[in-house]
Amino acid sequence: MSDDPTADATDPEPDANISGGGEAATFDPSTTETRADVVVNRLGELYWQKAYGGQDGFECLVRTILSQNTSDVASQPAHDALMAAYGPADSLAEALVDVPRDELAETISGAGLYNQKAESIQRGAKWVLREFGSTTAFDEYVRDGDPGEVRETLLDLKGVGPKTADCVLLFAGGRGGVFPVDTHVHRIARRMGLAPADADHETVRESLERAVPAEKCGFGHTAMIQFGREYCSARKPACLDDPDACPLADRCDQVGVYPGSGEVVDPSDAD
Repeated sequence: MSDDPTADATDPEPDANISGGGEAATFDPSTTETRADVVVNRLGELYWQKAYGGQDGFECLVRTILSQNTSDVASQPAHDALMAAYGPADSLAEALVDVPRDELAETISGAGLYNQKAESIQRGAKWVLREFGSTTAFDEYVRDGDPGEVRETLLDLKGVGPKTADCVLLFAGGRGGVFPVDTHVHRIARRMGLAPADADHETVRESLERAVPAEKCGFGHTAMIQFGREYCSARKPACLDDPDACPLADRCDQVGVYPGSGEVVDPSDAD
């Protein structure tokens, strides 16, 4: 998912975006042991409950690299252009290895930082073929390998950070208990008091994965992003003007949000 707070929040999750849509699923909300679980259940009722997985591993890696520091509105067309030029997915790495760098950069230019992303994508293609022999073998590794080992292997690749690795595990591997942390999730979890106010992205991830049942982490991630777009934006959360405007107001500590003065600061800078 993207970090774009300006994306249209009135539409349901698109069928074709960084998450690949996902299949509708139902999870029992009757038993909750943590406040984070209560919040995720509420988000599921507000937006969707979905199970993720099934994307091609290398294509998902490419998608997520394209989404870095940009919105789905920009990265999705860049992904579509890349697939039209160099697909299908099962031979994508092979196709990308020998593409002139400037040609690839031009193809994905709509995603921003295109020279840097073209370099990361080609580095990833060469790495997949060198380490696994084929895109298909890499897909199998993402789906069937030990998730902790897969994550560490992905993180060893330059240009792949924790969010990118976790998105591959979730959306391609279908792994439960993976809660990728983007800008929205990082802000909301700390603002609500679900993680320490000064927590970095990894500490937020650990806090959420510890507190949210494994089968709910995937839609917790995607629904929390939607909630961040619609209600809990960085600069003007809905509660700032009207405490009743936010459907999660009764579960929020409002860390760094001061309705009395209208001030909003990063939770790590809160009193």
